[in-house]
Amino acid sequence: MKTVACVVQPGFSPFEFGLACEAFGLDRSDDGIPNFDFRIVTPEPGAVPSNLGFSINVDSDLSFADEADLVVITPIPRSAWESVDERVCEVVRRAVDRNAWVLTVCSGSFVVAASGVLSGKRATTHWRYADTMSRMYPDIEVDPNVLYVQDGRIITSAGTAAGLDACLHLLRIELGAEMTNTIARRMVVPPQRDGGQAQFIAAPLPVSTSLSLAPVTDWVLEHLSLDLSVDQLAARAHMSPRTFARRFKADYGTTPAAWLARQRLIHAQRLLEQTDLGLDAIAFEAGFGSAAVLRQNFTRMLGLSPTAYRARFACPGDASAMRGEAMPAA
Repeated sequence: MKTVACVVQPGFSPFEFGLACEAFGLDRSDDGIPNFDFRIVTPEPGAVPSNLGFSINVDSDLSFADEADLVVITPIPRSAWESVDERVCEVVRRAVDRNAWVLTVCSGSFVVAASGVLSGKRATTHWRYADTMSRMYPDIEVDPNVLYVQDGRIITSAGTAAGLDACLHLLRIELGAEMTNTIARRMVVPPQRDGGQAQFIAAPLPVSTSLSLAPVTDWVLEHLSLDLSVDQLAARAHMSPRTFARRFKADYGTTPAAWLARQRLIHAQRLLEQTDLGLDAIAFEAGFGSAAVLRQNFTRMLGLSPTAYRARFACPGDASAMRGEAMPAA
């Protein structure tokens, strides 16, 4: 990989654009890193406005992208997702046809999706927009839990900083681990982050959608520490287990067991963030039974351990409030 074209369009996001410039545009020859022929391109050369009220001047049109080994697609505004510039879509299609790399940052994945090259493939985008992408492009397998996805020579990345993870992933493929580690050290970032974006997804307590099931789900959320079974929940709803499961799936879009597991995880996340309880106590409060089971579920669903999660997201100032203690007077 020697040539890189970074596509910017009106309403681009400066930070995500900067990630591509940082990863592929800097001269690192003093560290023994080969330079790329990196150029910024746009459908209409001239002043290209960002989404923050300033513009950059881009001299090159899209023609260089047709010879680049890598085409980077930066985000476009949400208002443009339904009407992606066909000229950019053509660039993406031609890049895929000639087996060049295509890499998206954050919602730049919507541009590549609009080109049709992701049909039948796996991809990701910012977790806030994953459901939107799934609705707009049902033929794409959208994974909202990962930092990036490589399917063939197309790499899509999750929100904002995850674009840097995707760039480093591609650099590892092209330059090897040693050079990529050198680049990461220069950036003062880890060469490879653990976990995925699932750990960042905001998961508020659900709003009940069925009058018949609301009392049951409300009760469950207040008694997560109990050893609950689907049969018990069905009995509380005065339904057979089969009828309860069918009604639950219709209202909540998932099975009772999967929903319960998710609520336990959400509660454990809150306890890790807002209390100083030990893992055994948190496992009990959330209904996991033991710290070992808690760790297993955390690793499977979020891609990192409870201890690592607490280190990143703990809000120690809220711990006493979660335990019901009085806060000191100001």
